[in-house]
Amino acid sequence: MNFQPDIPIGQTKEDIRQREQIIKDFYAMWIAANPTKHVFNRELNDFIHIRFLSIQETAEHAAFTYKSTLAVTFLTEILERARVEKHVKSKINNQNQKRFSEMIIMQFNKKEFGKIKLTVGVLKGSRKNIQYCITAIEKTTNNPPRPGNSH
Repeated sequence: MNFQPDIPIGQTKEDIRQREQIIKDFYAMWIAANPTKHVFNRELNDFIHIRFLSIQETAEHAAFTYKSTLAVTFLTEILERARVEKHVKSKINNQNQKRFSEMIIMQFNKKEFGKIKLTVGVLKGSRKNIQYCITAIEKTTNNPPRPGNSH
């Protein structure tokens, strides 16, 4: 599947709106090419399923940055190859996480791109793994800015 959108790099409301639409369009193409809407993850030894919530949550969060929007286009590779970082309880006060018994924080290191975070929700009852959100992990530091590098 060849998806090469012209992703806006700015931070205006219009740029973010356009990136959100690009993510939704990508998922529509991906689902058309993958009608089962799931991919087998090697580490979990189970399928990760795509649902409407996957698209909604990812579009809402990944659209904030160019890099996260671009990361979404590696969806199949991320779902197949992401590795478990940790299991955490779902946030009780988060409406979108109420249906999950736990959240699995996973990570995929994409060569020549960097680290991508995949959050998977484990449905209460069926225990199905649902892709919850994908975002690029930007380089962060707790160090104070060096002199001459602060804005």
